[in-house]
Amino acid sequence: MASTMPLFSPLQPVLLLLLLLTSVTAATLAPKNSEIFREYIGAEFNGVKFSDVPISPSVDFHFILSFAIDYTSDGSSSTNGHFNVFWDSNNLSPNEVNAIKYSRSRVKVAVSLGGGSGGHRPPPSVDSWVDNAVKSLTAIIRRYNLDGIDIDYEHFKADSDTFAECIGNLIVTLKNNRVISFASIAPFADEDVEKHYLALWKKYGKHIDYVNFQFYAYDSSTTVPQFLSYFETQRGKYEGGRVLASFGTDSGSGGLKPENGFFGACKSLKREGKLQGIFVWSADDSMKNGFKYEKASQYLLASY
Repeated sequence: MASTMPLFSPLQPVLLLLLLLTSVTAATLAPKNSEIFREYIGAEFNGVKFSDVPISPSVDFHFILSFAIDYTSDGSSSTNGHFNVFWDSNNLSPNEVNAIKYSRSRVKVAVSLGGGSGGHRPPPSVDSWVDNAVKSLTAIIRRYNLDGIDIDYEHFKADSDTFAECIGNLIVTLKNNRVISFASIAPFADEDVEKHYLALWKKYGKHIDYVNFQFYAYDSSTTVPQFLSYFETQRGKYEGGRVLASFGTDSGSGGLKPENGFFGACKSLKREGKLQGIFVWSADDSMKNGFKYEKASQYLLASY
């Protein structure tokens, strides 16, 4: 007579545990989309306010004030880490920051450092630059009730290792001091720019929450397949990072424009679980078109 399998085997609990652990691990490692929308604001002094920009309650919305720069107030000389406000602070004041954050629970506000006009120069020492930067930015961040910083240096006199140590130590110190809760970087496809940002990422990437890669710095003839290829390339370079898709609404930006297939490309990324968010340069430029692409971006991020 053939033996029968017992209804209960001592191995069953072990097998069930292994299956559970496998499914949990798979879920943890699976690609995930994100509902983060970010927008730069205030660089062009055209009167745009936070309240002008349409904000969906279904997304996490980050305004990024543009810019704070470690230059003298007249922009004539570098200050070794003493940052000053260079955005439209008359319309984007501490009171305006508090008002938008109070009225919209999912809104956070950050400050971007550097910008196209602010280069990173060799400091007398890394420690002196970091010390000055921490003190001056802490004062600005607390005065304006800000939540994070964005690194957008685009020109460099300092070598990549010095840049990495200055910025990396700045981010770590501000986080350790609980002055900021997140930090982002804004590189683009330029050999010298990427050399500096990849040096920063290699050593301090675990402290950087978002990569605002400027895909609008690519050529204006960019197609959907090219955009998706560029996106994969940058995901590989900033491995493990949250690389956001992006477009510009100013006349000088290139890349894949919304009217040329940007949202179709983002839908493809979303289907693959790779859409970590969208950011836009900039609210100042979008105001003339009624922020129609900001509305479309947020709808896409919030939809399933």
